[in-house]
Amino acid sequence: MNTPTQELKGIERTLLMPLACRAMESVREDAIIHDPKAVEVYQSLGGSDEFLLGMSGHDLYAAAMRVRQFDGYAQAFRASHPDALVVDIGCGLDTRFYRLDDGKLRWLGVDLPEVIELRRRLLPDGERCQTLAQSIFELSWLDVAAQLDRPTIFLAEGIFPYFSSKDLKPLLQVLVERFPGGELVFDGISPFMGWLNNHSSSVLKQTGTLVRWDVKDPIELEDWGLHLLERWGYFEKPEPRLGAVRIVRFIPPLRHGTYIVRYRLGQA
Repeated sequence: MNTPTQELKGIERTLLMPLACRAMESVREDAIIHDPKAVEVYQSLGGSDEFLLGMSGHDLYAAAMRVRQFDGYAQAFRASHPDALVVDIGCGLDTRFYRLDDGKLRWLGVDLPEVIELRRRLLPDGERCQTLAQSIFELSWLDVAAQLDRPTIFLAEGIFPYFSSKDLKPLLQVLVERFPGGELVFDGISPFMGWLNNHSSSVLKQTGTLVRWDVKDPIELEDWGLHLLERWGYFEKPEPRLGAVRIVRFIPPLRHGTYIVRYRLGQA
């Protein structure tokens, strides 16, 4: 019988990696996120270090930091919009619904059919937790989000760096047109750091994928109708658990090379 990693190919294999990171972080005494559902799913899959695709300890912690930041943005948006819809673009085996659910949360996830097939076996849809099985570039999935007619925050965690700005521009412009006043959060990477990762990342080598994000400065996307609200960096504040890699804080090209950005859909 094939293992989950054998069933998935290319970029799809990376969906097991964040699941493992969340599960491993959650059982630590000094955990910065708590995700019992991730632990449950990880264990049900016979969780092993194989899921990490060669990630190091500080990479695992950075992944937990990313989850913490995305969750924080979602919670802040919902604080201002109690009836909000949270949309996870490229949801994979994300367990954000279970982490943030207060009995009212409405969540929508979209990913490729083979990914959603696996997800629904492990994390079935529910009344307030729905998934759509299609490419994020087949924009008809946005009809479902629009029909729910709620203030919407779109989260793209660990997805956009695998695509170029040319690939993503049509999607982002449609978000601006159809969901004015909503928000978009995604993680980005500088062209230099993308090049560095393409030559050194065990994850990219094992999955046969590449970082393609080519935007030099997130402010450039304001030309597409987005309004930059915040740019958050992994090395802006001391993080003791990052270990020796903390030295990156003092090397500007590396310090600012990976980040998370939050935009309002539509200009200020």
